[in-house]
Amino acid sequence: MSFDLTTIWAFVIAFAVLTYVVLDGFDLGLGILFATERRRRDRDVMMNSVAPVWDGNETWLVLGGGGLFAAFPLAYSIILPALYAPLVAMLLALILRGVSFEFRWKAQGGRWIWDAAFIAGSTIASFMQGVALGALLQGITVDKAARAYAGGWWDWFTPFSAFVGLAVVVGYALLGATWLVSKTTGDLQERMRRRAWFLGLATVGFIAAVSLWSPFLQDGYFYRWFEGTHILWAAGVAALVAGLNWALFHALHVHRHDHWPFRAALGLFVVSFIGLGLTMYPYIIPTEITIYEAAAPRASQVFMLVGAGVLIPVILAYTAYAYYVFRGKIDEDTGYH
Repeated sequence: MSFDLTTIWAFVIAFAVLTYVVLDGFDLGLGILFATERRRRDRDVMMNSVAPVWDGNETWLVLGGGGLFAAFPLAYSIILPALYAPLVAMLLALILRGVSFEFRWKAQGGRWIWDAAFIAGSTIASFMQGVALGALLQGITVDKAARAYAGGWWDWFTPFSAFVGLAVVVGYALLGATWLVSKTTGDLQERMRRRAWFLGLATVGFIAAVSLWSPFLQDGYFYRWFEGTHILWAAGVAALVAGLNWALFHALHVHRHDHWPFRAALGLFVVSFIGLGLTMYPYIIPTEITIYEAAAPRASQVFMLVGAGVLIPVILAYTAYAYYVFRGKIDEDTGYH
């Protein structure tokens, strides 16, 4: 039996990136929302809600980047030079955020500095992730003969990429707000419930705007969504977004459920990611390099797939166990030290 290893590896990397987005997204969103809370006690509760799991979430970012390097080396060698600036800015912001997470617990008079660093690191990392996505979607200039990046230093920064960056910041803030609705009680929970309402409206608006803008970036995009039977896929994705939007607002303010708003918000990201995959496939660099053109040799793919087949279930297992152990509401009188 012959397996399409290249497609399998494309799904593995897509799965790693999606898992990072849904797990670290609410974590980054919490940092963005830090700016809206002034009381030290509320900020401590917010940070305690992710303290047991925040660093493990970034495992998936490493897996996605490492998988791209190993399974699609040509794509890695082109995408990285094209997106060096936003990706380096994102990594530096994540480092700043991690340092501030640990230092603020011990700081006394200078705690406000680490709070500001936590907010800045979370916001910049989120924005740069969106900018990198937007820059990839709009297209990267490739010299096919030289099999190398042929664009300029600032090609990654355009109105579209900046718009996608802002969309990611708002979407992550929605994930953070709904996460806190599920993990907190009292006044903090009510404030996050109200913010989730407005952030939900803004997120759906950004999804609609990016979806309408994207088909005009590349000729192939328009065909994939609005010609022939492809329009059925577009209608299906739009229907799912509308249904999840209804579920989000219904859970927030009709049933006032604690956990379903977060699940609905995660659903919006999953559906958007599926739409992104339908837009790009089979290209890994739209519309220049396909996954087959960028793939590593078959023997390398087989070798790496064996390791991934062992490691990914292990990572999923310990991640699920961590979230299970630390399930439930946050106790305001206990904390992370």
